[in-house]
Amino acid sequence: MRRRDIAFALLAALCVTIAVGAAVLPWLAGYSLDVAFWLRHHAFGPRHDPAASPTVVVAIDEESFGARDLFGYRSKEAWTPELAEVLRRILDSGAAVVGFDIVLTTSVRELVPNYDRDFLVALRDGARDGRIVLGRVQHSSLPIVPTREQNFAVQAQRNIRALNLYNDRDEVIRRVPLTMIAEDGSATGGTRTEPSFSAELAMRAANARMRPAPDGRIEFRDRAIPGSETNNLLLNFEAGTSDIPTYSFHDLVRCARAGNDAFFRRHFEGRTVLLGVVADLEDRKLTSKRMMTGPESGYVGARCGPPPAAGYYRDDVIRNEIPGVFVHATAVNNLLRGDALAEAAVPVQWAIVGGVSLAAALLTMLAPLLAAAGGLLGAAALWVGATTTALQHGLVLPLFAPLVAGGAAFATLLAYRFLVADRDKRLLRKSFALYLAPSIVDRLVTAERPPELGGEEREITVWFSDVAGFTSISESLPPGELVLLMNAYLSAMTDIVEAHGGFVDKYIGDAIVAVFGAPLDEPDHARQAVAAAVECQSRLAELNRSEATFRGRTLAQRIGINTGRALVGNIGSRRRFNYTVMGDTVNVASRLEGTNKVYGTQILVSETTVAAAGEGILWREVDRVRVKGRAHPISVFEPVALGSGTAADRTRVAAQAAALAAWRRRDFAAAADLFAAISDDPASAHFAERARAYAASPPGPAWEPVTTLDAK
Repeated sequence: MRRRDIAFALLAALCVTIAVGAAVLPWLAGYSLDVAFWLRHHAFGPRHDPAASPTVVVAIDEESFGARDLFGYRSKEAWTPELAEVLRRILDSGAAVVGFDIVLTTSVRELVPNYDRDFLVALRDGARDGRIVLGRVQHSSLPIVPTREQNFAVQAQRNIRALNLYNDRDEVIRRVPLTMIAEDGSATGGTRTEPSFSAELAMRAANARMRPAPDGRIEFRDRAIPGSETNNLLLNFEAGTSDIPTYSFHDLVRCARAGNDAFFRRHFEGRTVLLGVVADLEDRKLTSKRMMTGPESGYVGARCGPPPAAGYYRDDVIRNEIPGVFVHATAVNNLLRGDALAEAAVPVQWAIVGGVSLAAALLTMLAPLLAAAGGLLGAAALWVGATTTALQHGLVLPLFAPLVAGGAAFATLLAYRFLVADRDKRLLRKSFALYLAPSIVDRLVTAERPPELGGEEREITVWFSDVAGFTSISESLPPGELVLLMNAYLSAMTDIVEAHGGFVDKYIGDAIVAVFGAPLDEPDHARQAVAAAVECQSRLAELNRSEATFRGRTLAQRIGINTGRALVGNIGSRRRFNYTVMGDTVNVASRLEGTNKVYGTQILVSETTVAAAGEGILWREVDRVRVKGRAHPISVFEPVALGSGTAADRTRVAAQAAALAAWRRRDFAAAADLFAAISDDPASAHFAERARAYAASPPGPAWEPVTTLDAK
């Protein structure tokens, strides 16, 4: 890869990090948490048993609103006698603290004197023990507060706390405040910091386990509360609508009047009790729980008496909002259980986005595109699993921002590769794909610089082939038929060469020049070249029998193979060159191909190729020849079989070796007889004829058993 490409990848990663961190990270943080809740629920299921919830809810529900036999047509502000009955029973059962998520701002005392007396007395008694917390809604101009009598009964601000909640920028509630700024009631109009409604309930239920810090924050005595430094408690919601036990106010009124104290003790002793509205339209909140709510019927918990005849909740209705009282109940549970969520610090989130951007950019630039895409998809799946697991352990990591960063980096670098980095590579592939072997094209594409003149010396195996009698064949065929015939032949032979790791250097009419062992290293190049030659002969026999293009014409192929060192590289002029081979090794291979005509063989292989191919091939030595221009002769061989061959093959090779030995020791009469005894072998017939001639007229003392090749 060029330095320019690396620099662009780094720059792209930086730009993506800034863009995603500044724009996407804050905007998707809330939605990421909501989706993570949904994933956690489906991956891990419920975290707590609802029966063990430290908080319960008394619901002024649709059943209560519809209980005309009990409440008539009174509004809930006129239910204070019934509220007094239920509140008294709950306090007597040993509830830790009772919080009112409803604000009764009016009273009927002016119409009915002492109407609220029992309710006010119950509030007073509970407030003396610190077990009553009323709610108010703070507002700059029109605060919503309890009546003056309720305020007096609970000792004013000692037992009244703000119910206000935080809405994120998308109007979804995901956190609650831990403290609020309230008026201190002094004549000067000063302010003070006090716990919020949820924090106050948790503090009283936990007794000594929580305390207000000197700076107004709320903290455990043995550990900090996540989010206390920003006064935000990030809520850790459970799935469904039955995670917090819920009791119908109407049912509890009947239970109190029936004197069933055991029911109250069983369900309220030691617990934090929140009284709130659980209705179709009133006080519904959109929260992080919006993707994992359950049927409305889940809000109906254990009952003291029989259920009403009319069904107020339907199993087939699932709404994404929840009653506001459950937001406070969840906050109290989080504080008491110590499992409120801790959000990764902003620098950590930026670091995650930056790391993902950089990794995606480098992967896209360095790896093949399909591999890069697959790697990013796999990494995305792992990240989703990691964020889900982290949430299960109380840590909130950004879910979508890193995925967006990775996708943006991938898209940016993909466009860069297509428009800039890979443009030259595509041009090279397009220019050379039809003329060079795929391995050579790949080497050109992956090179750091465009191809240029020059090469390297390395050991290779050169492979020459030719069609016997091609001149007469070409003269007997029209040009169109000749082209079809040669295309079929050359295609079949080329496929075999390339299948064995070679590449076709060039076509010279009917001749094929192939190279094994370059441009890619192939330790077994000599053996592969021989195997390709044997397979080519077999394939040509099939073509002669079955290929329609051949039309009964029987083609014969001669192949010469030589192994040695040669110059391999881009050779030619400065303006036009080819990837090819040059050297004596190439010349010898060409000579061996032509030498087949002398011996009537189809494949001739030099002694260097035999040595490089190793064991596992049955050879027979044909002769020792001296190539024109070379001082030293070489032995040439013919492959009989890949492997050890048959018994008949081995017997024939032994007979040929014996005949050749007689020839070399100048026993020409014996050599003639031995060669003549080998039937159906043009090379043996050739030697038999020469041996008989020498037997009749022996050569001089300077004779040596070497055949000189004067021409191709």
